[in-house]
Amino acid sequence: MNPIKFLIGLTLGLLLCFFPAWKAIISSPETSYDSLKTLAVQLDGRKKPLDTVARETVTQIHGSFRYEPLTGEKLDYLDTYLSLLFNNRDWNKEPFILFSYRPLKTELGLNPEQKYFSFVDLVSSPLGSFVLQAHEAQAQNLDLTRDQREALTLEDRLALMLETVSSTQLPVVPHPSDPKGKWLGIAQASEYYSPEQVETLQTTYGEIKQAVQMGLTSDLNAQVATLKSQLITLSPQVYPSGEKLTREVRFYGLHWFTQAWILYGVGFVVMLVTLELEKLQAYWVVLGLFCSGLAVHGYGFWERMQIAERPPVTNMYESVIWVSLGIAAIAVTFEFLHRAKYYLLSAAPLSILCLMLGDRLPAVLDPSIKPLVPVLRDNFWLSVHVPTITLGYASFALAFGFGHLLLGAYLFKPAAKDFINRLSRWNYSILQVGVLFLTTGIILGGIWAHFSWGRFWGWDPKETWALIALMCYIVPLHGRLAGWLGNFGMAIASVVSFNAILMAWYGVNFVLGTGLHSYGFSTGGSELIIGSLIALDLLFVLVVFLRQQMLKNQSQSPVLS
Repeated sequence: MNPIKFLIGLTLGLLLCFFPAWKAIISSPETSYDSLKTLAVQLDGRKKPLDTVARETVTQIHGSFRYEPLTGEKLDYLDTYLSLLFNNRDWNKEPFILFSYRPLKTELGLNPEQKYFSFVDLVSSPLGSFVLQAHEAQAQNLDLTRDQREALTLEDRLALMLETVSSTQLPVVPHPSDPKGKWLGIAQASEYYSPEQVETLQTTYGEIKQAVQMGLTSDLNAQVATLKSQLITLSPQVYPSGEKLTREVRFYGLHWFTQAWILYGVGFVVMLVTLELEKLQAYWVVLGLFCSGLAVHGYGFWERMQIAERPPVTNMYESVIWVSLGIAAIAVTFEFLHRAKYYLLSAAPLSILCLMLGDRLPAVLDPSIKPLVPVLRDNFWLSVHVPTITLGYASFALAFGFGHLLLGAYLFKPAAKDFINRLSRWNYSILQVGVLFLTTGIILGGIWAHFSWGRFWGWDPKETWALIALMCYIVPLHGRLAGWLGNFGMAIASVVSFNAILMAWYGVNFVLGTGLHSYGFSTGGSELIIGSLIALDLLFVLVVFLRQQMLKNQSQSPVLS
């Protein structure tokens, strides 16, 4: 190991990350509404800053952090949310609501090419009949069709928009004494407090509303500070600390996961250059860069866990972030053991892809922090079962990347036997680790199911597909030990078997949408895109297989004298 080069890479990566982070912390506010960001609101079972409420509301309805209204302005999530809350434009006609599922759009007589629709467009369509059918199916405990699930998602978006526009019930007024008590809107505060106290709150809130509506933001910071002071005075033991609220705003503002994938990307590019120019001795600098990305990634994950007060592995977004962290961590561990260089090459694109999906698809991978559903509230089992089984996914994802490197070597460098043998040994180690994690995770899940549901195994879709995925790896590994499969067969198995992981991880949630693991279901998944990518990948495997068979036949052909 070259510690100097490693420290150079680590320091360079951390500087690349923390320079923009500290610049963001010490710079002046980006908008006139920044003082409102740390106003506490009680929603979805927890107390959070208005900044988070705005971010979550806009992304849940619109599917993006930014909106460009009919007037041509460009609004960020806070501007958009305040415009909704104080209703300073005609939101009935703004094409604001995300609707991306083409089959249902066709059924409703809407333009299938259009992505966003107005409230009026959707309410005047036959959407109501699909929603009614979905509720009837739920009442009869029937499995919902994809159309019905998408209709319910649209209903939720419409309901959220309806309760946000001109709302007087935003719960910013704390309970007088109970930390877990219900908060109220300014208009309902008389249930807890005296008329004089309520009048003072309403006056200050009215001034803030008028200032936002008219764009008179010069005194807004002072007005917001006054409102916060009044709310804290009403219930100082219940109102959350400014430090806690600021921490959550800063967490979202610094974009730790975005910075992590950028560092992974820089390390990946430098590693490619290093491998291409063999005289460039930058390996330890690359490893330092990659470790800095891993540190930033891990710190962001830790920050989210502190805010949520639980392990953040309870929905698809959180599992994607965790799996990407697992891919990077396992790759770095093996890299220190073997000095292979190719672990980082396999891991970086996969970790980057996961983090970019989390960044760019908030409507599909919901990043909001919500309380645990009852079955997940046993934190011990949550803390061991879910991370363990998803580390199995991470290991197999890394083997998936390694499998592609191997197939590429078979396609373009079939004569490089030593190189292929080394890659195969390293890939085999990853597969063994993946089987260990996945098997342990399934066993822990069975124990948790016994405590939660009274049985170890019930052939729930999530359980069944986890077992199928495990078998898809155990059989090839056994085949290798028995001599049925060689290096080439294991390379193909590493790639093809990952489709079972995708089904267990993604397919059960987005395609099947049924079973006791209901906390993981979602809509908006791009099955056509995912299916097309899988088909292209399998086509690549077929091409390599045919190429290998052709080379094998050529080597066995008799030589004519």
